[in-house]
Amino acid sequence: MAEHRHDQEQRFQQQQQQHRGGPTDLTKSLLPEKRPSKSQVLAVVTLLPAGGILLLLSGLTLAGTLVGLALTTPLFVICSPVLVPATLTLALAVAGFLASGTFGVTALSSLSWAVNCVRRSGMLPGPLDQAARHVQEATGQIGQKAREVGQKAQEVGGPGGRSPGRS
Repeated sequence: MAEHRHDQEQRFQQQQQQHRGGPTDLTKSLLPEKRPSKSQVLAVVTLLPAGGILLLLSGLTLAGTLVGLALTTPLFVICSPVLVPATLTLALAVAGFLASGTFGVTALSSLSWAVNCVRRSGMLPGPLDQAARHVQEATGQIGQKAREVGQKAQEVGGPGGRSPGRS
């Protein structure tokens, strides 16, 4: 019985030692073993006041906004018969412009996609071939018009005709 009691006391002492050493081991495992570098310390020292100042400014801005809203709310209530229709009209106009732009961009991208699909299938010639054909057609038409205008000018200003510049 004495041995049993002695074993229990030893176990209890071991558990107490583990509990005493446990929290320090736990804190050691949570903290990094190396010290922070100088640049890290400098960053914290620099950014902590900057963050505090920005937090203070955001709080002041919030307070100013709330005070301004409290002061202007009665004015908005009094002028609401004018402001509400004006706001709705402006909102609808902006929504219309945005919708128009969105539909236009959607239409252009859809047409571009369709043209690319058709071009990949081989049904349309390449853009350079088309452009060259259009330029040749336009050049031929311009040349033909120039010949016609030249012939008319010769007929009007010829040997038996009067020139339009002379009276």
